[in-house]
Amino acid sequence: MKVQVAIIGAGPAGLLLGQLLHKAGVEAIIVEARSPDYVLGRIRAGVLEQVAVDLLDAAGVGARMHAEGLPHRGFSLLIDGARRRIDLHGLTGGKQVMVYGQTELTRDLMDARQNAGLPTVYEASKVSVHDFDTGHPRVRYEKDGAAHEIECDFIAGCDGFHGVCRASVPKSAITHFERVYPFGWLGLLSETPPVSDELLYVKHQRGFALCSMRSHTRSRYYLQCALSESVEQWSDERFWDELRRRLDAQTAASLVTGAAIEKSIAPLRSFVAEPLRFGRLFLAGDAAHIVPPTGAKGLNLAASDVRYLSRALIDFYAGSNEGIDRYSERCLKRIWKAERFSWSMTMLLHRFPETNAFDQKALEAELDYLVHSVAGQTTIAENYVGLPFTD
Repeated sequence: MKVQVAIIGAGPAGLLLGQLLHKAGVEAIIVEARSPDYVLGRIRAGVLEQVAVDLLDAAGVGARMHAEGLPHRGFSLLIDGARRRIDLHGLTGGKQVMVYGQTELTRDLMDARQNAGLPTVYEASKVSVHDFDTGHPRVRYEKDGAAHEIECDFIAGCDGFHGVCRASVPKSAITHFERVYPFGWLGLLSETPPVSDELLYVKHQRGFALCSMRSHTRSRYYLQCALSESVEQWSDERFWDELRRRLDAQTAASLVTGAAIEKSIAPLRSFVAEPLRFGRLFLAGDAAHIVPPTGAKGLNLAASDVRYLSRALIDFYAGSNEGIDRYSERCLKRIWKAERFSWSMTMLLHRFPETNAFDQKALEAELDYLVHSVAGQTTIAENYVGLPFTD
């Protein structure tokens, strides 16, 4: 089989890239190791920057997002019982974010791809990428016991942190930057109304918490927990009791609890791979970088990568190499700014067991400055809604 672009991975990055290329008349196939149900079963981010909203609109899949998503003009910080609102809309000249679950976004993209009759191979085993350092890359995989090979012009590695694409790059050609955090997030999804109209980030002596939502009737809550703990140790009752302890009295009293639809513990890490282009192979999304979810940047960074990569590939077929030549440089400038913000929010809002007394006081002073200064609040707001593209 021959195609212009082979996309590895049918998560949001791969599906969005495929849809944008399709709208521009560039042929692409998506190869995914998992089943559609598995892909849709991943419970992930739900806060979209304007760049992600704009890309979904450009891809022609934004209608349900606008109908069902929740525009948010701000969020609140609850610091040791005192609440402070960050006015995103007022501090950024009218910008906001959209709360729309990654599962729903993925479903919209999958439906659009299926309705257009575009090729997607699910449950592909033994996926491998070859000859991406030449002008004739190839992708091999097995499906239903039969071997297949795709000849293509480019390979887009959108297959996540543990995917085959980054792992196939020679170690001498790539550099990894990483920080692993000494705690995780215990997340619970429930069919209950959110405790707050906007996201609520909580800094407490017992640890971080986040009150989020997926809709007016579905809530997503997180608690900082030890990596040594397991989901089985956390009954629904224990989760709700601990969340109440970390909230102020008024918010805790209004919390509506219910049975968990899903419960999981996610470790936190910061990670960046450099560069992101290796001949005819490009990395995008979680294959290229991971951010702790405190800054709500993971899905948005993937959308940023896809914006650059889709335009680079479209321009290539129109006769320009500039986009593919500068892909890595352009992405990494934006990636490191988002990494910095996510790292900073994580450091400021969590309890670190190894932090000494001086560093703890300095972090508390930094957070106090940020939330009580217009300049500090503006810095948070500008980063949260998404920094502007410079090219």
